[in-house]
Amino acid sequence: MAPLPDRMTAIGIKTPGGPEALAPEERPVPRPGPTELLVRVKAAGVNRPDVMQRKGHYPPPPGAPDIPGLEIAGDVVAAGGNVKRWKVGDKVCALVAGGGYAEYCVTDESNALSIPQAFSYVEAAALPETFMTVWHNVFERGALKSGETILIHGGSSGIGTTAIMLAKQFGATVFITAGSADKCEACKKLGADVAIDYNKEDFVAVVKEATAKKGVDLILDMIGGDYVDRNFDAAAVEGRIVQIATQKGTKVTVDLRRLMLKRLTHTGSTLRARPVADKAAIAGALQAKVWPLLEAGKVRPVIDSTFSLAKASDAHARMETSLHIGKIMLEVAA
Repeated sequence: MAPLPDRMTAIGIKTPGGPEALAPEERPVPRPGPTELLVRVKAAGVNRPDVMQRKGHYPPPPGAPDIPGLEIAGDVVAAGGNVKRWKVGDKVCALVAGGGYAEYCVTDESNALSIPQAFSYVEAAALPETFMTVWHNVFERGALKSGETILIHGGSSGIGTTAIMLAKQFGATVFITAGSADKCEACKKLGADVAIDYNKEDFVAVVKEATAKKGVDLILDMIGGDYVDRNFDAAAVEGRIVQIATQKGTKVTVDLRRLMLKRLTHTGSTLRARPVADKAAIAGALQAKVWPLLEAGKVRPVIDSTFSLAKASDAHARMETSLHIGKIMLEVAA
């Protein structure tokens, strides 16, 4: 095998700002620590936290590279001395705390997953951050069970499309909100039972009508802002709301009487800053519970568009239009 280069192309953030703040630059190739893999990146996912980082609102956690990118797929080209699960030449997808927008990236071996059979690198790179987020928040924190109802805000996003497919596979009735008729139709094709165009309909009213005023058992919310109080209204007695993002703002006004009278649970989480061991536990659950569905072709990530690494700014511009359905991806030239 050819020796590893000392330098690589990565996407840096020149100064916080718009998509144009992203530009290719030369960086040192990282070296893996004792339990880490060095991956030659073939593809990387683009996620909302990357946009927040680019704008200066979401700094990387201590020790993480300042290069954006939270999920990758590629080939293991080096491994630390204590690595046991993987070897050079293995094809993996992995969750990373940063550094995905680059030709090489390191990940702890416990945060890497096998690439499902017949998946391309682009499809595999769409899995780690998105599927881990959905699994942890919908099924672990949200405790979704077969026969229950779930409302997924942002149904046409990468997180939303994943949540629809997994919730249906595990026997739930799925409500979603999305911003256009086309997005609602795309969500229905993925399995959503009720699709609500939030520009034309009040999701609280639709949910109550469709559930005989009962409300939904679980709400996955990436919107925040005034949606929080409306979620309390749309939730069933003993309902759960899981907060994973706050696109409409972090400061909210709510009627706590609903929380108490309905005995609601409102929780939330982020993934990036969690300890490696926490992420490893989620990865292990995915490998056991979700990877068989991927291998069987029952679930497949929805890819909206793919851009070259050098065009990362265009990928971010696409995300900020909010026209995308599914995942926006970066492909790294061989």
